[in-house]
Amino acid sequence: MPKSGKSCTNRTSISSYFGELRTKTTADSTANSGIVDNFGEQCACQKSGPVKKIDDQIKQQYREAKTYNRKSWIARRWYYAINSLRMQKHYPDDNGGPLLKRAKLCRKGQEKEDISSQSVKETWVPSCRGAGSLSSTLEKLKGFRLGPGDAKDRNNNRQSREVEKKEKLWRGPGPSSKKLALPSLNHFNEPGESRGGGRGPPGESGSTLETSAPCKIFKSAYTPLEQQYLQIKEQHKDVLLAVECGYKYRFFGDDAEKAAKELNIFCHLDHHFMTCSIPAHRLFVHVRRLVSLGHKVGLVKQTETSAIKASGASKNSLFTRQLSALYTKSTLIGEDVNPLHSFGDVEGGELTDVVTDPPESYLLCLSETWDKNSRQLTIGLMAVQPSTGDVVFDCFVDNSSRSELEGRVLKVNPVEILVASDLSDSSHRLLQSIATASVQAGDVVRIEKRDNTLFDFASAMNTVNNFYSHTQEIGSRSFSSVASLESPVICCLGPLIHYLREFNLEKVLLQHSLFQHLSCETNAMVLSATTLRNLEIFTNNTDGGVKGSLLWVLDHTRTPFGRRLMRKWISQPLKDVQSICERQQAVCEILDSDSITLPTLKALMSRLPDLERGICSIYHKKCSTQEFYLINSNLSRLGLELQALLPSIQSQLSSSLLRGLLLDTPDLLAPAHNFLKVLSEKAAKSGDKMELFYDLSVFPVLQERREEIQSVLAEIQDHLREVQITLRTPTVNYVTVSGQEFLVEVKNSMKSVVPSDWVQISSTKAVSRYQSPYLVEKCRRLSQLKEKMLIDSKKEWTNFLNQFGEYYYTMKKAVCNLATIDCLYSFAEVAKEGNYCRPLVQEGDRQIVIKDGRHPVIDLLMGEHTQYVPNDTELQGDRRRTMIITGPNMGGKSSYIRQVALLCIMAQVGSYVPATEASLGILDGIYTRMGASENIYKGRSTFMEELTETSEIVAQASERSLVILDELGRGTSTHDGTAIAYATLEYFIREVKSLTLFVTHYPPLCELEKVYPRHVGNFHMAFLLNEPEFVAKDGELKPDFITFLYQLTEGAAGRSYGLNVAGLADIPEDVLHIATCKAQELENTINSRRKSKRLLSELWSIKDRKRLLDWVQLNSHVQRHKSLVAV
Repeated sequence: MPKSGKSCTNRTSISSYFGELRTKTTADSTANSGIVDNFGEQCACQKSGPVKKIDDQIKQQYREAKTYNRKSWIARRWYYAINSLRMQKHYPDDNGGPLLKRAKLCRKGQEKEDISSQSVKETWVPSCRGAGSLSSTLEKLKGFRLGPGDAKDRNNNRQSREVEKKEKLWRGPGPSSKKLALPSLNHFNEPGESRGGGRGPPGESGSTLETSAPCKIFKSAYTPLEQQYLQIKEQHKDVLLAVECGYKYRFFGDDAEKAAKELNIFCHLDHHFMTCSIPAHRLFVHVRRLVSLGHKVGLVKQTETSAIKASGASKNSLFTRQLSALYTKSTLIGEDVNPLHSFGDVEGGELTDVVTDPPESYLLCLSETWDKNSRQLTIGLMAVQPSTGDVVFDCFVDNSSRSELEGRVLKVNPVEILVASDLSDSSHRLLQSIATASVQAGDVVRIEKRDNTLFDFASAMNTVNNFYSHTQEIGSRSFSSVASLESPVICCLGPLIHYLREFNLEKVLLQHSLFQHLSCETNAMVLSATTLRNLEIFTNNTDGGVKGSLLWVLDHTRTPFGRRLMRKWISQPLKDVQSICERQQAVCEILDSDSITLPTLKALMSRLPDLERGICSIYHKKCSTQEFYLINSNLSRLGLELQALLPSIQSQLSSSLLRGLLLDTPDLLAPAHNFLKVLSEKAAKSGDKMELFYDLSVFPVLQERREEIQSVLAEIQDHLREVQITLRTPTVNYVTVSGQEFLVEVKNSMKSVVPSDWVQISSTKAVSRYQSPYLVEKCRRLSQLKEKMLIDSKKEWTNFLNQFGEYYYTMKKAVCNLATIDCLYSFAEVAKEGNYCRPLVQEGDRQIVIKDGRHPVIDLLMGEHTQYVPNDTELQGDRRRTMIITGPNMGGKSSYIRQVALLCIMAQVGSYVPATEASLGILDGIYTRMGASENIYKGRSTFMEELTETSEIVAQASERSLVILDELGRGTSTHDGTAIAYATLEYFIREVKSLTLFVTHYPPLCELEKVYPRHVGNFHMAFLLNEPEFVAKDGELKPDFITFLYQLTEGAAGRSYGLNVAGLADIPEDVLHIATCKAQELENTINSRRKSKRLLSELWSIKDRKRLLDWVQLNSHVQRHKSLVAV
């Protein structure tokens, strides 16, 4: 494809920026200055104030320069700074005015004076050469006043008329007073310098000059390519536009500066805009990088071909261009950004700079509805994954903390979020906190605000009605089903349709029957956002990575679509006992069966491409021929091999789940065979759409084009005989050189026989190559036919992909079956490696009985060489349902309670668990309150965050829930904390009656065992006390030294031994000594108070004199004994 527009790699030489002659007149200046040649006009201002400062800085730096490169850089720096005066803005202003080019400058308070075109003073100009005199000149910048009265001050009437004529072409408001920022030279740094590290004195970058009228630029001053860019940019202001120019893509203006910064490429000034470029064959690399950083990228492609344009009336005009594709993080689907052959290089390790797709790429849309009567906020949520076709929705009432919203956002894990412009502050702060956390984790969540009118129910319903009622695939019955959704969900569906239309991806919303409810409490266990974080379900709390999480333990899947399903399973543990048992039975058969069918199935799942995303890309008609062939060939191969395994599957497998999945899949994959029969494998792999189809009889348009091409080729071959006769050389034949076909090669010694009207194409020292006028015409005709056939082939290819769309949902179901099989194999592999047991799950029982349970993550991290200490758990709903756990710090209390919760989740997911034996009832939810951290985004302190989470648990937990409270009340004073913890725990014991694990360092809470002996039990993490509390050698108290046993033992611990942890943390000895003494002092004080209270109670109970005397004598004897011991 021929190049159009000026190449972004062409650089104006330094000598064109600066002349070495002293200019005396405007004419001389115009003739010699590259600045005037480059911009078509003079940039003028008074040499005073900030402009003089720039000139002085340039002089000083240029004199200090030692090398040519340094002097050249200073010259470019000066040129860029001066031209920034002409071009402060790259885009039209708010009033639709033209872009800035001409700086009309004058000093503030100075009277207007005419600037004669012949009065130019000498000014020093730095030379761009390393040698030579430093006394070269620069024409002085002059100030233009271009207002309605300027023409009256000119002596030449003809010039006045020209100025008035140009003024009529200006756009924008009339004369006004504005300040124009004069950029400091420090803003333009050398390569490797930061923007804030300039050499000049601070504070100069904000210098301003007064203008008498807004600075304008004539529309005709822009190049045709720039005008074309501005027209498209005006319609897509929030998009980084990459404009196709021949064999590269160019960015302009602010887009160029952003792209250059993100991609670390060179950006320079070209005509009126900053520009940078990327090669076309590396487009997918750079677009993916920009999108991963949160940008919306648009591709502006040429819509004309060279041969067809050359034969048209507009052959001398610019190539027409239009926005052909938009890409964001959730809509990264298309042949340009996902070329299959390039990703094969990535897997082979040849390309390491390609940003790959995340496991999930959900686009999330939120809407809020405030009910004034009930004073409740209802939030609607809909999330769509355009790359896989998954759609989930939800509608719920949330509180001011937005805990419900946070939990759902963490489950969906979106990469892009659409919200209304009037989103509430609480929701906005929550989303910003999630986006900030994603940046710190090396990922970016893009948040886009849309017009709030799109989220109105009337507008959204109108959009939904138009979308579903005018589609032949679904029909009016579909609209009635969609319209039955909750109104907040409709308020999300409408903006989603509107947004996806910009990317031509709205088809993913057509099949409403596949919409899934995100948090259906009747089918799945409730896992709140706090629980997901505290139990480290998807990511660890250390660095936000997957390693160290439950997902990391269970995810041994082999396919990308299996990996996505595994995450979905873990986020929604089952509550249906039958479904859980079916998964367990399938895992059991994979582990225990001797059938050769199961190892064969496991091998089939290896090295499969992302079939789910592949068929969805085909459904959107955005895939390449290579991707289509790869996806369909794998689907066809899987179908054939599964078909061959059907007899053994029916005879050898007993699991109803496995049998159902494997028996249905071959029939679902059958259509893939027919699509492969139509295609040429060689053409599909090479991307040749003109030779793609075997039989053109079903494509009459292509057949007609092929016949026309063959006819022209035959005429060219017939012409060869005339060429041989003309050159008197019977052996001459056509040659192809550098892609140029049908050339006649003649030795230079025989050039005399070549007719004069033949066109010489190329030559070497030995030969020359020609084409006759007839050949020139036929080759032009052949090029036109080939380009027309390529256009027709693309249309037929799109129609061919549309036929595949009829089987999309069938194929999707087959891939879903394969993903389920992959997850079951993953469970079996984890169970075998970790020596897990199959838990007994019972629906009617409220119990958690685990023997020798182990923490799945810690057990895996510690490995085989370090033995993990297992612990038992026994919670019964009608008996002991609450465990109060005490013990020393660092003793393993938090790890134990996390272990119990994780094993319950694993059991209800359908996995085996790390234990010797387990019997569990169905839990409707797990609620946790652990750790201590403030929430700055929500404006809550540590203690406020702690009590807010507790309040939500109290409101949501039921008798079939597992509640975990870790050190509740520690964020305030001892008395208040003890009181809050005691009252809360008693409420769960008496009212909620849930299965509860309560970790505390408050001894008074252990007294609840006496109050509720049937339902409460005290436990502690065992330890060994190795040393006495003081050493007689120096008489100084020493902190206790203990050994952790990590074994859960019945009974309450008397102390927490926090000073032992202080010693492990390397607290200085002096501090530890003081702390030990203070601890002993406080303990003695408390013991003294307790003794006084006991004595007073005893004394109060004495009613006769004899008992009183006995009591006094007894206590006096005890006191004397203690005194002797102390001495």
